[in-house]
Amino acid sequence: MAETSDTRTPAQIEADIKRRRETLAETLDEIGVRVHPATIVGDAKAKVVAQVDHTVGRAYVSANRVVSEVKAQLVSEEGAPRLERIVPVALVVVGVVGLFAVSSRRRKH
Repeated sequence: MAETSDTRTPAQIEADIKRRRETLAETLDEIGVRVHPATIVGDAKAKVVAQVDHTVGRAYVSANRVVSEVKAQLVSEEGAPRLERIVPVALVVVGVVGLFAVSSRRRKH
């Protein structure tokens, strides 16, 4: 239970005031650190880096999954290429590249 002002001695009052000043000074120092521009920028950078790391990690996992799925379609379990699947894909790629080449030539002329 807190003592009332009439039962405390001047020394107790001074000690209480000193403690409260120290607590207030610590609180103000902490607030100063939190609102300092360098702290705000550092916190923002840390959040961005964490988000980018998370996004890059997810992208890597997705890309790795796609590569594995494509590889499974084009290579047998023994590691031999599946020509019946590779040849049509290669022909489509060559056809698309050829169309781009022809269309870029037409644009130049």
